[in-house]
Amino acid sequence: MSQAQELHNNSIIVDGLVIAKWNRDLFEDMRRGGLTAANCTVSVWEGFKATIDNIVEFNKFYQDNGDLIMPVNHISDIADAKAQGKTGIILGFQNANAFEDQIGYVEIFKKLGVGVVQMAYNTQNLIGTGCYERDGGLSGFGLEIVAEMNRVGIMCDLSHVGPQTSIEVIEASKKPVCYSHCLPLGLKEHPRNKSDEALQFIVDKGGFIGVTMFAPFLKNGINSTVDDYVEAIDYVINIAGEDSVGIGTDFTQGHDQSFFEMLTHDKGNARRLTDFGKIVNPEGIRTLGEFPNLTATMLKHGWSEAKIKKVMGENWVRVLADVWGE
Repeated sequence: MSQAQELHNNSIIVDGLVIAKWNRDLFEDMRRGGLTAANCTVSVWEGFKATIDNIVEFNKFYQDNGDLIMPVNHISDIADAKAQGKTGIILGFQNANAFEDQIGYVEIFKKLGVGVVQMAYNTQNLIGTGCYERDGGLSGFGLEIVAEMNRVGIMCDLSHVGPQTSIEVIEASKKPVCYSHCLPLGLKEHPRNKSDEALQFIVDKGGFIGVTMFAPFLKNGINSTVDDYVEAIDYVINIAGEDSVGIGTDFTQGHDQSFFEMLTHDKGNARRLTDFGKIVNPEGIRTLGEFPNLTATMLKHGWSEAKIKKVMGENWVRVLADVWGE
């Protein structure tokens, strides 16, 4: 066995954002890639009921694929998943829309296994503003939602959130917040990418950065490789330090063009916000099953084993434990 494969096998591997097409083939590929845990999106534009329906679907996945996946409700479940050779599923939202106007829904979703919630997805909701709209900042209701998420132990995610709303969430939160899946503006000009100043600010306030490999946001677009991805991670580490950075691939594996049409329109069906064009993941990590190639590429770029273990998963586990209060 190669050094890279042995290191990968012995590491906790956490993906801070996956929004793939959920089925057994996908869960098998997660295992093939050695994923210990992943933040799996169960809500974007959906309201309360539709999100509950998606969680019900995941409960069925646990029953039917218990040899491959298991729910993560506590930080110890991640270590248990590693010991059992399974992938732990952290349920996550990419929009707080499912809370609707009910603060009490926050705790209900926490009890159902939701561990990470993005405050807004690209546009305006009752809490704040996304990155494709004039940013009016965090609402009064949003301040209450942040406080309640802090209280029950759900991490605030700001990946698709506008810059002013992000600043105000970072300042309001008493627990670490994150960009679960972002890339630096310094390598590619794009509304979804974060400036050096924004990356520095979130870390200075105790926050966390997951780096995505979504090709339209990478320097070389659809011609990007796993080496370009490692370069982007290192760019962020040079700003934030290796203890505050992790992986958040934004894998959309298995979805067809209709899925991207839904994501790129406001509320899923209104005005077009952006056009990604062709979606091709970086060469060398085009599927979740190729995750070991990322560890190998980090080694090739001269990373120490300690640095690799931190970025591939240990950092995520530490910050989630802090937020979840465990």
